[in-house]
Amino acid sequence: MIGLDDNGRRIEAERIAEREIRIVNENPLLIRSNGCAACHVLFTIANKMKISEQDAADMLSEVLLDNNQLNDQFIEMVESVHMKQRTMGLTFVLKSREAKDRRIESQFKNTLNELLGDASHYGSEIVLRKLIMSQIALELAQNLGIDYHAATEELYYYMRKKDMETHTELMQLIRSIIGKTIKK
Repeated sequence: MIGLDDNGRRIEAERIAEREIRIVNENPLLIRSNGCAACHVLFTIANKMKISEQDAADMLSEVLLDNNQLNDQFIEMVESVHMKQRTMGLTFVLKSREAKDRRIESQFKNTLNELLGDASHYGSEIVLRKLIMSQIALELAQNLGIDYHAATEELYYYMRKKDMETHTELMQLIRSIIGKTIKK
């Protein structure tokens, strides 16, 4: 794990993020039709800084949390690519029913295994947080009529702006859920 407090590394990550946001805004076709604009920035940071994806995600979150202007530019880029310039889901719709069912079954099994692995490695609180965040992002996507990636980034943007408030609310809900399951 890298030293996320290292100011030089943070500045480097910030410069990479700024550059990649500018590049994507100038040429949105850089993000392939099934690609994710936020992931592009994240993976570019990971590759250029030679750090893990998790460390890059932590670094990007810290940079966006500390730099409101960059945070706004980041979400504007995500909105532009994911909402304004494309419609998602067309490739899935065109598949046969059997192909759709195979894809859903694969995702279903992979997700269950991933959640079980997370519970084993990180604990039930992390799994509950992940499930709650996914549910909120899903409801945002459905209610706003946007794709899931964009909804997730909108949620993270909001949570970065209200960091302590949202963290406190999430942790209270997680403790309440765990408390109720223990009592039964």
